[in-house]
Amino acid sequence: IISPEVSVITNIGYDHTQFLGDTLPEIAFEKAGIIKKNTPIVIGEKQKEVADVFFKKALEMNATISFASDKKYDVETDLLGAYQKKNGTTAIHVIKALKGFTVSENQLHKGLLNVVKNTNLKGRWQTLQVAPRVICDTAHNKEGLYYVMHQLASLPAKNLHIVLGVVTDKKLEEILPLFPEDASYYFCKPNIPRGLDEQELQSKASHFGLLGSTYNSVNEAYLAAISNAEKEDVVFVGGSTFVVGEVV
Repeated sequence: IISPEVSVITNIGYDHTQFLGDTLPEIAFEKAGIIKKNTPIVIGEKQKEVADVFFKKALEMNATISFASDKKYDVETDLLGAYQKKNGTTAIHVIKALKGFTVSENQLHKGLLNVVKNTNLKGRWQTLQVAPRVICDTAHNKEGLYYVMHQLASLPAKNLHIVLGVVTDKKLEEILPLFPEDASYYFCKPNIPRGLDEQELQSKASHFGLLGSTYNSVNEAYLAAISNAEKEDVVFVGGSTFVVGEVV
């Protein structure tokens, strides 16, 4: 068990429920386990359903607690996802909570502008190709996909092609309504044991007006989407970290 300089929880959503619980307070309680004695804790978002869980745990551990959403910063970063503004604000709060480290405003600014260069982070609103424009993002829960789908909708596109695959523990009734109906879908199964069968995904997606074909692999689905797309179109790859991992 490590002894952190500061603990961080971004937000609470319905993810990994088989391990963490079925309600937001249950999930928050499990995640609050990273709050350590006399160690600052930064929470990305103050959610009324779970804030008391964190306050109680922080009090028990004599940990200074702060919510990044209480004080937002104007974040400039090379991470292009719209949701990265919130993540950047959380990161700044974490830096300011660190004890014994001096990070200047200039260093902070420079670091946020060079996240991809310094970390080689992939799959976060990453452009894989320009014409047609191909974008991938690892967002895989309701909270993350909400922002990604809104950003996707803002892009100029003659036609939209979506390569989609998920894992079996995903609550499809929560995430599928976030996807646009006016798109061509390429359903696939990520190459892991708990990947959801592409035909089952196609069937479930059809209940939400999401129509398309199935493919035997992520690569086949990806190549089909690229082949069918015109230069003015947009291709999006996502639904699972594992799907994106097979194309980056």
